[in-house]
Amino acid sequence: MYLLRSLVFALYMLLFFLPFTGFVAISFWMSLAQRYAFVTRWNRATTMWMFEHVLGIPYRVIGRENLPSEPAVILAKHQSAWETLAFADIFPPAAYVAKRELLRIPFFGWGMARMPIVTIDRSGGKDALRQVVEQGRALMAQGYSVVVFPEGTRTAIGTQRRYKIGGATLAVAAGCSVIPVAHNAGEFWRRNAFIKRPGEIVVSIGPPIAAAGRTAEAVNAEAEAWIEGEMHRLFPHHYQSQALARAGLARS
Repeated sequence: MYLLRSLVFALYMLLFFLPFTGFVAISFWMSLAQRYAFVTRWNRATTMWMFEHVLGIPYRVIGRENLPSEPAVILAKHQSAWETLAFADIFPPAAYVAKRELLRIPFFGWGMARMPIVTIDRSGGKDALRQVVEQGRALMAQGYSVVVFPEGTRTAIGTQRRYKIGGATLAVAAGCSVIPVAHNAGEFWRRNAFIKRPGEIVVSIGPPIAAAGRTAEAVNAEAEAWIEGEMHRLFPHHYQSQALARAGLARS
């Protein structure tokens, strides 16, 4: 059954989602705000419906009262492709930070380039950080929050990578709040896995973290502590299994 569900979803992505992103790429007559509203409504009515009713992956949000009323930097775990689409359904108007090479992907990348987005050259070092701040502040001035995955790449649930400082640097430069987010999408939608497994994704939105007048290092550390603490609180079984696996490797 899991395989059949995943096949149907893959056909949807091939026959409907990718052509739609191609249409977005040529929607020159729309303003950025109009295009964003159109795409997010379509995403809610189709892709989110497929997530819940075909893949059997609904979601539940904890901490909706912490949703920002003004542009903020959203720092979140990155475990799968789920959050790159679902966050548009959860958060207020938001742009993503993404690596520039994604824009070269036929259809998907072309459509992404027409949306509010912060693109960076990950090999650029300090230039990449400058790109995040400059592009991010410009989008925030237009009313968009900015979603940053501080670990930089998808990580399996129960694991952690180093939190990069770009998102916190943007928040300090913009004088806005950071909204920390934990979730367990990787439990059902694993990285590069064709077969998705049904289950409820829990998204926990933390209290705003003030960034104005602070160092990026302090803001980043506070966001990391909340996110990782919330991951351990909500999904302790994943960390226990990882610890057991590491212990087994150490004994062998």
